[in-house]
Amino acid sequence: MKDKDFTDGLLDFIQQSPTPFHAVQSMVALLEGAGFQRLTEKEQWFVEQGEVTGRYYVTRNDSSIIAFEIKQPLIEHGIRMVGAHTDSPCLKVKPNPEIRQQGYLQLGVEVYGGVLLNPWFDRDLSLAGRVSYLDENNQLKHQLVDWKKAIAVIPSLAIHLDREANDKRSINKQKHLPPVLMRVSDGTTSLHELLLEMVNEKGAKASSVLDYELSFYDTQAPAIVGLNDDFIASARLDNLLSCYTGLMALIHGNNTQNTLLVCNDHEEVGSVSAAGAQGNFLESVLARLVDDSQQVSRMMASSLMMSVDNAHAIHPNFADKHDANHGPIINEGPVIKMNANQRYASNSETSALFKQWCQQADVPVQSFVVRSDMGCGSTIGPITANNLGVRTVDVGVPTFAMHSIRELAGCKDTVYLYQVLQQYFRA
Repeated sequence: MKDKDFTDGLLDFIQQSPTPFHAVQSMVALLEGAGFQRLTEKEQWFVEQGEVTGRYYVTRNDSSIIAFEIKQPLIEHGIRMVGAHTDSPCLKVKPNPEIRQQGYLQLGVEVYGGVLLNPWFDRDLSLAGRVSYLDENNQLKHQLVDWKKAIAVIPSLAIHLDREANDKRSINKQKHLPPVLMRVSDGTTSLHELLLEMVNEKGAKASSVLDYELSFYDTQAPAIVGLNDDFIASARLDNLLSCYTGLMALIHGNNTQNTLLVCNDHEEVGSVSAAGAQGNFLESVLARLVDDSQQVSRMMASSLMMSVDNAHAIHPNFADKHDANHGPIINEGPVIKMNANQRYASNSETSALFKQWCQQADVPVQSFVVRSDMGCGSTIGPITANNLGVRTVDVGVPTFAMHSIRELAGCKDTVYLYQVLQQYFRA
């Protein structure tokens, strides 16, 4: 795949994936186009196959997905795994959200994950997610929805009314974040009514909406920016960039190893859910590939996990927020993330392996360690290493403005990451 084709594909994937549900839907379409067969957790797998071979995928909650390709005996050769997450920090709509003030309809929101809130003001926002409804036969169904156009905004307070806004601005999450959707006069418009209308426009024949999971998102499309087209500017680079890159390496790589991609939901809020990395989704899939628990342990002893999540690039305006010897530069290669307190799962063995794969792929590599006097984030890497007992390395591409409504990463770095993942799957 040419570099431009890869980058264009990434931008289109992000644009089509405003929520984890849509991200999984987009990944399913790409997997099925590449010949992967769908499995469901309710059915029995590989009843008469003996040794498992082939390309498969399975989803959970419509927001997490595992795809894998088996080519060799699993117990002897293990499996090369890549882990990422489908969710991003955002504003989620509350169950009873309607707020009518001064003749405007607003929706109450909860903050999901560690959102950088200031950039959400004065943006053109849309709304997307999953709706659960009863159809004409009183059967429970689910439908993904996406308004796509800008339907809301969170207006800033004018500087004239808040003279200290540039110096002492603070955001009250309850009072200041409800987006404005429209002017209302009779007070009858409800979100459930709007959703019912939208679902029926898709031919669902819904009789009533029972519930939903909806998130606001920025309608501005991903873009290549910079005087020399150095950067990708987009929402949800953390961590759809890793999901797409892992997916492309799985589908298009000349893979000789057994390979697997897991993209979990709920990483940004701690991964504690059935669909999150602390749930049993990955463990249950792996257990179905061999006959018993001893074989699972043997398979894991020969396996590797690469947890791929964005890394903090050293910011030229805030360079003192980094350890001077461990400040990754955008477009200088993927980053190995290290932490003595196991907030990342990399160790000297797995770090050395990643460096070796980078050398083999002719890709530059960097290291990130947080300042010793600052706190450190984490990833699914330590969770997976703990749950499976598998050797794990935490890596990612350098990124500015992580957890903002619009983040910035390097065009070259995305291609570098793709190249090293291909090497990992065939080394």
